[in-house]
Amino acid sequence: MKNQINLIKQKVNTLLSQENSGHDMAHVNRVLALSLNFAKQEDANPNIASLIALLHDVDDYKLFGHDTATNLPNARCIMQEAEISPDTQTIVCNEIKHLGYSKRLQGLRPRTLEGKIVSDADMCDGLGAHGIIRTCQYSAAHQRPFFRLDLFPLDELTVENYASNDRPDSSINHVFEKILRLKNLMLTPSGKHEAEARHNFTVNFLRQFFQEENATNWLNYLDNFLTKNGGTDRN
Repeated sequence: MKNQINLIKQKVNTLLSQENSGHDMAHVNRVLALSLNFAKQEDANPNIASLIALLHDVDDYKLFGHDTATNLPNARCIMQEAEISPDTQTIVCNEIKHLGYSKRLQGLRPRTLEGKIVSDADMCDGLGAHGIIRTCQYSAAHQRPFFRLDLFPLDELTVENYASNDRPDSSINHVFEKILRLKNLMLTPSGKHEAEARHNFTVNFLRQFFQEENATNWLNYLDNFLTKNGGTDRN
């Protein structure tokens, strides 16, 4: 399986080589490393976790469209070329179809331990330092401003309004609408532990940013948001 995983990693790297919105091979490698860490702690199958982690973004709707995300042609083709068994292909594809924040808004979640591990690892990479960096990358790729003083986030999210491209948006709004909610979506003890520290880093970044902006109303908004959504440690 080691040779097969290495081959898959090469093919994923080629497919994502031009990606610049935070879903690149560096992201995949971080998710893979964290998934293997979690798999060891949770006594999960490292090979299945590796396959899901490596392939979790190769059909992402944000990169390839909704039809591709539904049918997963890239993941299927890559696994076939690597001669992954049909049964394993089915497991991996089923789990990929249940990964992601938009899927959680639909009430979907991974079914296997390995899928839950990759879900946690993927969401953890949306938190902390890399979460902030990836938000900036995505915003730059889509011409989205980092911050608008007059534009507050949506308080109630649905699949439709979260994915809509027709409403004003900003990086900071994205942090509230997605990133600060990820901690509460962890599915394994390992994920919960890792997410806590990364979540607190994100909160501290926001506090510092709003203080430097003299945005007292946003500091109040942050406090109210945290009270409503589970709170955080303060430094």
